[in-house]
Amino acid sequence: MGSRKNIVITGTSRGIGFEMVHLFAAAGHNVLALSRNAQPVKNIQFDHIYSMAFDLSKSSDHEKVQEFVKEEWNRVDILIHNAGSLINKPFSETTLADFQQVYMTNVFGVAELTRTLLPFMPSDGHVLAISSMGGVQGSMKFPGLSAYSSSKGAVITLIELLAEEHKDSGPKFNVLALGAVQTEMLQEAFPGYKAPVTAHDMATYISDFALTGHRLYNGKLLQVSSSTP
Repeated sequence: MGSRKNIVITGTSRGIGFEMVHLFAAAGHNVLALSRNAQPVKNIQFDHIYSMAFDLSKSSDHEKVQEFVKEEWNRVDILIHNAGSLINKPFSETTLADFQQVYMTNVFGVAELTRTLLPFMPSDGHVLAISSMGGVQGSMKFPGLSAYSSSKGAVITLIELLAEEHKDSGPKFNVLALGAVQTEMLQEAFPGYKAPVTAHDMATYISDFALTGHRLYNGKLLQVSSSTP
């Protein structure tokens, strides 16, 4: 996997994010794991894993991340936006607060953390956002996911715009739209559905793409799905 990288990942307390922390650390990379619940990562015994309780909606938490990077690393090679908020209810039952909560994590938080860490990222760095097939224009849509899927569509467009703005200076920006993966979040969206892909398998793919995908891709949406949903 080449030289040791400094990697920041959000949404690391469970599922794909938790698996990615393991994979990167086992490969010898430095990982800053950001999640509202930092305890699961604290239980992993690696010297080069750093975990921090982090709320994407709090400016003070973004400042804490900035301070950590400034003092401990001075650079971030890879930023993976994996945190996600999902509400599953009919649109007519949703509230403004529901939409604000989902967009705060899935869109505004992505923008803010990217803005915070850009000064520390080299020209060959990689910002990778995890979206959903439900956010892809023209894909099959599912009732109950109006806030979630529309926010995942917004982050796709955001990443395309950031890639355009930084195409001369770097870093590179890409977004992966995932199909069904066997995680707790999938069960919240599709109770009882059994996905054909495990969190570990998807984490392995994302980890590899985070390390190498930006050599060939920039400003691209890749659909990583073998099923519907």
